Amino acid sequence: MIRDGSVVRFEYTLSDENGEIIQSNKGKDPVTYTHGQHEVISGLEKGLSGMEVNEQKSIRLQPEEAYGPVDAKAFKEVPKTEIPAEALKVGTPLSARGPEGDDVIIHVSEVKQKTVILDFNHPLAGKTLNFDVKVLAIQPGEF
Repeated sequence: MIRDGSVVRFEYTLSDENGEIIQSNKGKDPVTYTHGQHEVISGLEKGLSGMEVNEQKSIRLQPEEAYGPVDAKAFKEVPKTEIPAEALKVGTPLSARGPEGDDVIIHVSEVKQKTVILDFNHPLAGKTLNFDVKVLAIQPGEF
C-alpha cells in the first residue's frame, strides 16, 4: 500500500473538466516518485495515498489542489520589441530564465499595439484536472 516513503511507479491520463486529454504516459515510461516528498502535485499525492499495485482510480482535483488559481499578479506587460516577431501570437509559449536559474515557460496572453502581455502562471493554473491513474509498482522506502 502507498504510504509515506514508498517509491511509487504509476501511469496516468490527465484530462480537463470537459474530458479533453491534456497528457498521458500510458504505454510510455511510468512516473516514479517518493510518496510524502512533494515530488508530484499535492492533490494527486493525496489521491494516490493508500492505493495498491494494479489499482486504478480517477482523481479529480480542483485548482487549489493542483496548480492553483490564476494569479492576476503573474501577468507582465513588456515592449513588443522584447519578443521575437514570430512569437507575437496569443498562446505562444516562450522560455525564460527564472530567479533560481531554471527555465520557466511563459505564454503570450495578449498582443497590443506597442506591448505584449505575458502570462507567468502555470499553463494548468485555474483548471479542474482529472487524473486516471493506475499504480504499477510500490517499493517500501525509508522515511
